[in-house]
Amino acid sequence: MKVLIIMGSQTDEAVMQECSKWLTWFQISNDMVVASAHRSPDKVRDIIVNAQGNGYGVVIAAAGMAAALPGVCAAYTSLPVLGVPLDGGLPGGIDALYSIVQMPAGLPVGTLAVGKAGARNAAVMAARILALGDKNIATRLEEFKAQDYRI
Repeated sequence: MKVLIIMGSQTDEAVMQECSKWLTWFQISNDMVVASAHRSPDKVRDIIVNAQGNGYGVVIAAAGMAAALPGVCAAYTSLPVLGVPLDGGLPGGIDALYSIVQMPAGLPVGTLAVGKAGARNAAVMAARILALGDKNIATRLEEFKAQDYRI
């Protein structure tokens, strides 16, 4: 299983590279793509509707400001969606955090911390999800814990 990292803007890539780096350490294949819920909604829909068929087991969606992207992703798939709020609007990314965490019942998005810590934790959470069916990832998680949660 792979992890899809989708972000609303190319400017988000610097933060989400941390997520990709950590997923790679866990030996989890991952792809990063830019698609905006506001500027390219059809592209988002096409990517997410086809994600499971393309071998993805988890979606990590990152966005700032209105941060609609994780919720839109959750609306189009049954895969686990992890949301990473990014700074860009109100100080500290609080607007993005509220947008992602306040999903209506039935459309869950696992919401992480704002910024790089959230990007890194999204990778760890994705590893934990995928480890349920993959012993190699489970082993890497144990190594991670033995290293005091540092990569």
